[in-house]
Formats: sequence, C-alpha cells, structure tokens
Amino acid sequence: MSNAVSALDGRTSAGDVTVCEDGLRGMITLRGDLANTKLKAVCTGLTGVDFPAQGHANCVGQQGLAWMSPDEVLVMVHHDKVADALEKIAKALKGQHHLAVNVSDARAVMIVEGPYVRDVFAKLAPVDLHPDAFAPGTFLRSRLGQVAAAFWMRDAQSIEVICFRSVADYAFALLEAAAKGGRVGHFPEG
Repeated sequence: MSNAVSALDGRTSAGDVTVCEDGLRGMITLRGDLANTKLKAVCTGLTGVDFPAQGHANCVGQQGLAWMSPDEVLVMVHHDKVADALEKIAKALKGQHHLAVNVSDARAVMIVEGPYVRDVFAKLAPVDLHPDAFAPGTFLRSRLGQVAAAFWMRDAQSIEVICFRSVADYAFALLEAAAKGGRVGHFPEG
C-alpha cells in the first residue's frame, strides 16, 4: 500500500499575503437529512464543533463541518481518522437514507492569510466579499478563476480553500499571483 501524500507537498508562497498548502485532510461528503438529530449528533461528535448553519463552516484546526447544500455537509477530520469516522457514521445512521463518501484524496486544502486577503479573492471569485456579506465562519462554493472551489473565512485575515486535487497547482498559482498583485483597495484591511 502506498503512503498518502498531499497535492502540493506543503508548498508555501510568503509575502504580505501568504498562500500555503495545509497538507492532508480527512474529508467525508455526507448527504442526508441535515435536520436529522442522529446525523447532527454523529457529525458534532466526530469533529467537536457545532453543526453549521446554512452557508457556514465551523472548524477548529483540521476538524470541522461545512454546510455544502441543503442535503450535504462536509465532515473534516484528521486524515488517519477517516475510516473510523465512516464506520461511526454508518452505525449512527443505519437504516436511514444517507450517503457517506471519503473524498480526502480527491481534494487539496490551502490557507491564504494576510491583511488584504479579501482583495486576493476579489480578483478571482465572482462573489460578494464585503465584510457584511462574508464574515468569519461564512462558507461559499464558487470559482477561483476557472476552477470550482469552496472557501470560508477562518478569521478576519485568513481564508481556507478546498479544491479538487487535479487543479491544486493551478489554484495555488492563481492565489499566489493575486496575492503578489497587491490590494485592490476596495476592502478595509482585516
């Protein structure tokens, strides 16, 4: 059996805004009735965070939950805990309609941090990034340039990004170029 490796081998681009790969992350796409108390309980039990409201993510370190759609949540755990998490989900939701799939090795995670992090994303994503619309905890599924991505604000100066592993190099290069390009001057510094 081969060892798991991250998409970008820990690549980092330092500057006023830093872009770095966050390494391996365990990710489970869980589809089902998000109002189901058993589904919520297993998700919060696995991650130690509150179940997110629509359009939000609750994450602490590598563990967390992100609302993906009305019937889908992304469960994030340590990469080596995915098999155990899938077993717990199957046991908790036995007999109930659901789908739980390990998508860990199909995704890449990057963190973008710095005083003009909003400006970086404003250059790449067709979304409202004003602080009134995009605050810490807000989760969006959109595009970065020409590729699908999901991202959320961890705090006022950092955004975490998930994209397909197959486009990780492209997404990293986009974020790096946008960061080096400086501020657009539309947003207050974080």
